[in-house]
Amino acid sequence: MSTFKVGEQMLSLSVISEIIAEERQLVLGKKAKQKIQDCRDYLDKKMEQSDAPIYGINTGFGSLCNHKISKEDLGKLQKNLVLSHSCGTGDKVPTNVVKIMLLLKVQSLSYGHSGVQLQTVERLIEMFNKNILPVVFQQGSLGASGDLAPLAHLSLPLLGEGKVIVDGEEVETKIIMKSNGWEAIALQSKEGLALLNGTQFMGAYGIWSLLKSQKLSYMADMVGAISLEAFDGRNECFDELIHMVRPHKGQLKTAENIRDFLEGSEIQKGEKEHVQDPYSFRCMPQVHGASKGVISHVKEVFTTEINSVTDNPTVFIGEDKVISGGNFHGQPLAMAMDYLAIGLSELGSISERRTYQLISGLRGLPAFLVAEPGLNSGMMIPQYTAASIASQNKQLCTPASVDSIVSSNGQEDHVSMGANAATKLYKVAQNTERILAIELLNATQGIAFRNAKSSEFIEGILDIYRDEVPFLADDRLLHNDIENSILFLQNLAIDEELM
Repeated sequence: MSTFKVGEQMLSLSVISEIIAEERQLVLGKKAKQKIQDCRDYLDKKMEQSDAPIYGINTGFGSLCNHKISKEDLGKLQKNLVLSHSCGTGDKVPTNVVKIMLLLKVQSLSYGHSGVQLQTVERLIEMFNKNILPVVFQQGSLGASGDLAPLAHLSLPLLGEGKVIVDGEEVETKIIMKSNGWEAIALQSKEGLALLNGTQFMGAYGIWSLLKSQKLSYMADMVGAISLEAFDGRNECFDELIHMVRPHKGQLKTAENIRDFLEGSEIQKGEKEHVQDPYSFRCMPQVHGASKGVISHVKEVFTTEINSVTDNPTVFIGEDKVISGGNFHGQPLAMAMDYLAIGLSELGSISERRTYQLISGLRGLPAFLVAEPGLNSGMMIPQYTAASIASQNKQLCTPASVDSIVSSNGQEDHVSMGANAATKLYKVAQNTERILAIELLNATQGIAFRNAKSSEFIEGILDIYRDEVPFLADDRLLHNDIENSILFLQNLAIDEELM
């Protein structure tokens, strides 16, 4: 099994996708081990030689930063920090997001600027490699002093506290400690702060959503092309010439995708009675393309973030400095995730409009895409469902990053609310997938009423889709069809180079 050297290799979306999908093991190379150990040794030596206050190392936290802590209590200070900050509540973070959190935290600690013990990083790596995933809660972070509460819960198993998920089951950490022969780690100065400061909760949600977004962007083009065929739409609006005179990259890519999907279509060769199509069809390159541009920008922001040191204070051995700053502040991520939520919401919004057009009894299609409307409601209510989800997305797109609230007795007086941006974005991504699945349900139903074949590519998609969701001749329980359509999109393998 291939491995990934944390702290020595760059993380990217594609690398993270491979690590998770292929269950690659994390390892610490010699360079990373040396950096971690050197930083720890430097910090220990500094604490022996000086009594000068260093924030979070021999002082209290937040507004308690002026309270000096004795050397005898430095370890207890860090343990107390983790325990007292484990105040998460609400829904549990999905395990696939928790695993990304672990990966990102290990990567950040492995650069040798955090002052943690080597055994602390090695324990986190062992948890990752064995799929021992801490129970973390969605609510509790302001996205400013790091994702304090979520990262506290992520760190609890190091102390033998909290719960973990193993093979889909919640287990007390103490039980797992015993079965793995682990001892609780005695945290040293600064370690608790290094574990709790950081943007890994926001980062993990953002990475999951970006990976989903890339696939959704491609699938929006694909499903939209099938809808165009079902609607007997025109294809000249995808001609490269029109897009070369407004050459936004995402617009060019969407038009190219749709041209590829439609290549060889008999439906497109037929004579059209209508001169042009509604915007939801005609403007797919412009709208889908704008969302592609958003994804590209947010990907750049997150690629920088996941290869950064985001705890505080930051240790610089060569310069003999321990600097208290604000790399834990989530504003770059919060704004980017709000932006991505808007981009995804638009993919869902225009998708729902295409569904609406398909069921409207236009262009030779029966009302609600069923042969006997009246007796059968057909696809009437799936459009309701899509509309309700699209509307919820619009509500979820109210930006979190423009909000702030004073905390820690005024010391932390501006926060990013990036954690709220993260959990909202996660919902928007899931919602958009559901809207596209409903459009696909309608598009495949509509295209069945055409007397000509589509392209080889689209006919291939229709063949495998029909194995999961059969044609609707008479009313049936459509919830099952929608769920199967969602699963179809989730399981559809797409070459990363196409996205």
